[in-house]
Amino acid sequence: MRFELTHEFLEVLRQKVAEQDASWVQEHVLELHYADIAEIIDKLNNEEAKFIYFLVEEELQADILMELDEDVRDRFLSSLSTKEIADQLENLDSDDAADILGELSEDKIQEVISQMEDDEAAEDIVDLLNYHEDTAGGLMQKEFFQAEVDWTVMRALVELRKQAEDVEKVYNIFVVNDSDQLLGVLSLKRLLFANTKTKIANLFQSKNIISVNTNDSAEQVAKVMEKYDLVSVPVVDYQNKLVGRITIDDVVGYIKEEADKDFQLATGISDPVEPDASIWRISYARLPWLVIGMMGGIFGAKVISGFEESIARIPALAFFIPLITAMGGNVGVQSSAIVVQSLARGDKDLGKIMPKLFREALVGLLNGLLLAALIFGIAYFFENAQLGFVVSISLFTVILCAAIFGTLIPLLLNKYNIDPALATGPFITTLSDVAGLFIYFSIGLLLYG
Repeated sequence: MRFELTHEFLEVLRQKVAEQDASWVQEHVLELHYADIAEIIDKLNNEEAKFIYFLVEEELQADILMELDEDVRDRFLSSLSTKEIADQLENLDSDDAADILGELSEDKIQEVISQMEDDEAAEDIVDLLNYHEDTAGGLMQKEFFQAEVDWTVMRALVELRKQAEDVEKVYNIFVVNDSDQLLGVLSLKRLLFANTKTKIANLFQSKNIISVNTNDSAEQVAKVMEKYDLVSVPVVDYQNKLVGRITIDDVVGYIKEEADKDFQLATGISDPVEPDASIWRISYARLPWLVIGMMGGIFGAKVISGFEESIARIPALAFFIPLITAMGGNVGVQSSAIVVQSLARGDKDLGKIMPKLFREALVGLLNGLLLAALIFGIAYFFENAQLGFVVSISLFTVILCAAIFGTLIPLLLNKYNIDPALATGPFITTLSDVAGLFIYFSIGLLLYG
């Protein structure tokens, strides 16, 4: 039965923890799935969390630790001694341990590493820390199954049992030569059903082996795994030596982080912000785009002031200012979102993007005509046919221009290696507002003579 965390359960739990009632916690909390235990710990303070966490069996502590919200995990780890942190890292996969250790200061990293009893695990973690977090080397883990090509099945089974102590999830077995160079992949099923005297050389798949290099970007890794529908991919160095593997959960984690970053950029937050960040930190992250928005408003006001006499003679022009700015911004954001989505999926070839751009242009043209016809009737009802022509022609022009801005700006940003997600937020909206006002009043001045 699926566990549901309620306010009442939390209140009882806090009371039992305050009473140090380990037996109640054992019966009602520790029997749950580790993801549910992590959800509970997310809601507790450090002292309550530590009481429950250290009652959990050691092999489950690592799973719970990685399920915690990042800010809760950081707070929890900061309350532990370096020895306690070292003990926890030894129970984690090397990539997860490196991620956690990478958040600490240089001095604390050295202290934690020196406290680790497993020298091999410490060496693996230190090795991973040398790679940038957004590369294949930064995503990979050192725990994997490997077999040498000249082993028999019996020898492989014996060796794999030894390796199994460190490998939590088994997807496949990587076959190497005596220099640890990757030769191919062997499925666990084929190994188990083979004659024990058969050589690995006669079983493994050596054609079309997909691997990534340690310096490949995390984005490239994600695209490779998506294209070839992989749950695990081997990582090699420039000598084709097998140095690690990347599993699908690591790639999903990276994709989620990138999606969060793009969403923040699109909503006008320039830097990543933790949920428990200070007010000053949150303000600093949001301020740049608010300033850009304010500058856009100032430019918009300047455009309006330039047509002050026209507005004084024809006050009805002011009625439709909000409409022009809102529609321009909406169309620009919609068009840019389509292009940004294409770029994010790897369609950076103009040959692949142009059909989508042409389609967007047709959509903008059709929507512009329909909306222009609709607004003509409304403006005619408000004032007269002359105002109807001004507003409808302006709206049609603004929609087309906004669609052009929305498609070209992400491509321009991408060309200069700037995140195209910037285009889907205040940047496009501000530009569309200023351009839309200028177009509106220019057409109004022209048609009214």
